Amino acid sequence: MSAPGLLVAAPRSSSGKTTVALALMRALTRRGLRVRGAKCGPDYIDPAFHQAATGHPSFNLDSFAMATPFLDALAGETAATADLVIAEGSMGLFDGVRAAENRTGANADIAARYGWPVVLVVDVSGAAQSAAAVALGCKLYDPRVQIAGVILNKVASARHRRLVEAGMERAGLPVLGALMRDAQLVLPERHLGLVQAGETADLAARLDRLADLAEAGIDLDAVTACAGGTVPAAGGQLPRPPGQRVAVARDAAFSFLYPHLETGWRMAGAELVPFSPLAGQGPPEDCDVCWLPGGYPELHAGRIAGASLFLEGLRNFARTRPVHGECGGYMVLGQTLQDADGVTHAMAGLLPVATSYHQRKLHLGYRVARLCGSSMLGPGGARLVGHEFHYASELSPSAPEATALARISDAEGADLGFAGHRVGPVTGSFFHLIAADLP
Repeated sequence: MSAPGLLVAAPRSSSGKTTVALALMRALTRRGLRVRGAKCGPDYIDPAFHQAATGHPSFNLDSFAMATPFLDALAGETAATADLVIAEGSMGLFDGVRAAENRTGANADIAARYGWPVVLVVDVSGAAQSAAAVALGCKLYDPRVQIAGVILNKVASARHRRLVEAGMERAGLPVLGALMRDAQLVLPERHLGLVQAGETADLAARLDRLADLAEAGIDLDAVTACAGGTVPAAGGQLPRPPGQRVAVARDAAFSFLYPHLETGWRMAGAELVPFSPLAGQGPPEDCDVCWLPGGYPELHAGRIAGASLFLEGLRNFARTRPVHGECGGYMVLGQTLQDADGVTHAMAGLLPVATSYHQRKLHLGYRVARLCGSSMLGPGGARLVGHEFHYASELSPSAPEATALARISDAEGADLGFAGHRVGPVTGSFFHLIAADLP
């Protein structure tokens, strides 16, 4: 039985989608519903907050990066074990790449495919009745998508709310609730988004505070009554593991591993064995492969450089078994890492790359990759889809085809050259894997 769902979306970024989604998830979970979260598009931080709010894993659903059977498999796994699915959008409701309809990566693709009505979060600061014109535009823009109602965010006063509601009534859009302007609602952030769930002080209390505000300001019965849609029967497979026993770095410096990868690996019979580089731990010797996820090594470069047991254990492991690093993990596999103050720290030295967070430049977007040779990610020529999101720069030259990990292009097919490195069983790049072997 497929649970009904909702998509919490907004006309633009920074409207309060995460705040409202977490408030709804926590409040409805406290009422006894089995709520499952999902995140539209590439985001490795918000799903951890969803899990903290609901007690269940949250998967990413990405209409660009994931083939339809794979997408349906993840949505089906989510809906099969829930009473209600609450998906959180990214950016604006219709924001995506230029691609075929239903394959743009936009939130609207997910709402349309599964028939999930949209609860539109509208930041009404600096506007009154005009906010309804924006919401009405969202209602009319794409006939595939149903706007079930709006939740007003950053309301300044009771009078302000009445004015905004008058506009929404004229536009024929039900107001499902409102949250007043409150700086205490804002979760702490850093350069890649929210401070990670595991590092957020008093997270449980913060979530309960959001749930209290949802109970007071949102008609939760009306929200749940809006839910609908269904997930079609799925025939796709979840991701295959890179090994039987996978050593996974996991601490404040290494945490960006997509939940759908972890779940897929476990469902295929793999065992994930965590270890903490910041605690001086190397990959366990009884593991087949080692995976260094992205995270924030640039904030912990000095500690990593001084973690001799971790670095030596990693080097020993790499002599006989595959090691892969994504983004932050790639930086640690390199020769040096320059921190924000310009101080250069020695890293593992397993790949011929030097990186800098001091010379900041935003790298953001989908990446489509063809592997230049066989590795733990797949055979040579295999097609992978993922994304980059980082501010670090490579100070060393790009690898030639013979030792590069992959040749990459952006979402529109523009060639971006060779990316990453391969040295023996060690590989890495700034590319975060989402899905592999797409048609």
